[in-house]
Amino acid sequence: MQTTASLRAMPWLPPHDPGTPALSVVDMHTGGEPLRIVLAGCPEVAGPTLLEKRRYMRQHLDHVRRRLMYEPRGHRDMYGAVLVQSELPDAHLGVLFLHNEGYSSMCGHAVLALGRFALDFGLVPAPPAGAREARVNIHCPCGLVAAFVECEGGLSRGPVRFHSVPAFVLATDLLVDVPGHGKVVVDIAYGGAFYAFVSAEKLGLDVGSAKIRDLVDAASTVTEAVKAQFKITHPDSEDLAFLYGTILTDGKDTYSEEPTTNICVFADEQVDRSPTGSGVTARIALQCHKGLLELNQTRAFRSRASGSEFTGKAVRKEKCGDFNAVIVEVSGQAHYTGTANFIVEDSDPLRDGFLLK
Repeated sequence: MQTTASLRAMPWLPPHDPGTPALSVVDMHTGGEPLRIVLAGCPEVAGPTLLEKRRYMRQHLDHVRRRLMYEPRGHRDMYGAVLVQSELPDAHLGVLFLHNEGYSSMCGHAVLALGRFALDFGLVPAPPAGAREARVNIHCPCGLVAAFVECEGGLSRGPVRFHSVPAFVLATDLLVDVPGHGKVVVDIAYGGAFYAFVSAEKLGLDVGSAKIRDLVDAASTVTEAVKAQFKITHPDSEDLAFLYGTILTDGKDTYSEEPTTNICVFADEQVDRSPTGSGVTARIALQCHKGLLELNQTRAFRSRASGSEFTGKAVRKEKCGDFNAVIVEVSGQAHYTGTANFIVEDSDPLRDGFLLK
C-alpha cells in the first residue's frame, strides 16, 4: 500500500493527453448557484469585440464549455465563466458566461462572485490602504457592469453589489397561449438578459410549495410558448435579442419589506439556485415600470431553490434606445468552494461530456 508521503510525491496531474492542456478552475457559489471560473487551459478566444469573442467560442471552442459544464466533470445545472480581454478601456476584465445550452449575455450571480475573485487574484489595482470597498469593472456581453466589493487589507470580505446595464420592460400583460394552461398573462423584461415573468398561481402552482419538477416543467412550457408567439428585440444588438428563460414568482410585486420568492428556469431547463441577479434586475425594472417601486426602495428576493436572498433597488433612471430604463443595484454574497484541474485522456469516449435528462 502506498503511504501518504509517496502519494504526495506523485506527479501533480494523472496521465492525460499531452496535447490537451489541463483546465484549471476556481469554483465559487453565490446563493447556492455555482460558478466555475477558468484560470488556465482555455485556448485563446479570438475576436476584436466581446460579442465577437462570444461567437468565436460558440463556433470553435464549444468543447471547452461541454467539458466543464457537462458530466462527468460538471452537471446539467453547472455554470461557468471564461475570462477574456475586453476592448473597453474602462474594463478590468471581460467575461463569457457558460451554461448547459450555450452562452448567456449576463449573469448577476457570476458578477457578484467575479468581483471577489478579481480583487483576490490581483486582476484589479490594489485598493488604497484603509479602503473598505473596491470597484471592479466587468465587461459582460450585455455591456459594462460595475461591481463594488467589500474589502479589508486589500482582500474581499462580506457581500458584493453591482450596478446593472440599463434595464427595461419590453412587454406587459402579453397574452400567451401556453399548452396545458390556456391563455396566460406574461410580462417580459430585460436585466442584461430577457426573461418572461409569470405569477406561478396563474399556472395553478404555489411557488413556495410546489415540486421543483412541476415548476420547471411549467416555466419551460412558458418559455417555449413565448419564443413561438413573440419576437424579442433589443435596441443595441441582435446578439442580445433572445429569451433566456422564465421566472415564476409568488405574485408579490407591490413594495414590501418582506422578501418575495421566485424561481428562474433558463437555458435547457437549468434551475438557478440563487434568486438570479439579472432576473432581480429585470424584475426591479418591471416593478418600477408598473409604479409599484420607487427609486432607492430596496426589496429582498428569495430563491425558491435554496432559500438564499439578494437585495435590489433602482438607483437611477436611464434610456436604452427608446425604452425608459433604470440602473439597478443588486447585492449578494459569494463564497469560494475549491479549485480543480480537469484533464482529458485520449481513450475517453466521453471526453467532451454528456448531459443526463
